[in-house]
Amino acid sequence: MIEETETENDSGAWKKFLKKHWTMFALFVVAVILAAAGAVYVFLWFVGDAQSTGMVPSTLGLWTMENMVTFILHAIFWELLLIGVPAILAGVAGWLWWRRLPSDEKKEYHFLGKRSRTTSGGGGISFLFFIAFCIKVFIDGNWNVAIVNWTFDYVVDSMISILIWSLIIFGIPIAIGVIWWIRHEMKKEP
Repeated sequence: MIEETETENDSGAWKKFLKKHWTMFALFVVAVILAAAGAVYVFLWFVGDAQSTGMVPSTLGLWTMENMVTFILHAIFWELLLIGVPAILAGVAGWLWWRRLPSDEKKEYHFLGKRSRTTSGGGGISFLFFIAFCIKVFIDGNWNVAIVNWTFDYVVDSMISILIWSLIIFGIPIAIGVIWWIRHEMKKEP
């Protein structure tokens, strides 16, 4: 009986929170989408720039460990500078907004004192992306082409297209489900 009351209170708390602060929730969702799209765009820009400046060879067979480490460190630097810093600033702004909420309101939502008990997941997503990459290579007609002949642009463009198709295939139904669930929960009377 206690578990049912806690579950009802939790869904009611989320409903109240979303009704009262829907603009901040929408702003958070937009910020996450913009950060993800920006991260992909910065990576694509950096890949092209790294090849045109001669930091890395365009043919993967000519890469050395120095090329790989240099590329990874520079990519991390640009992602942190152009995406990470604004995301951190937005996170600080969100945290300051959260701190400004009265503690009574936070207690009303039952958001204080609880910790998530999630565990780290397995590598299933990586395996699915590998399978998708294999399908992409097959469709492109590069199945029997030596990997040494692939260009760096081909690999990056393949990964980005796999990411975009995955977001379309899985993201749109998930987004529709979440929007439907939020609307359904908001229509219920407390």
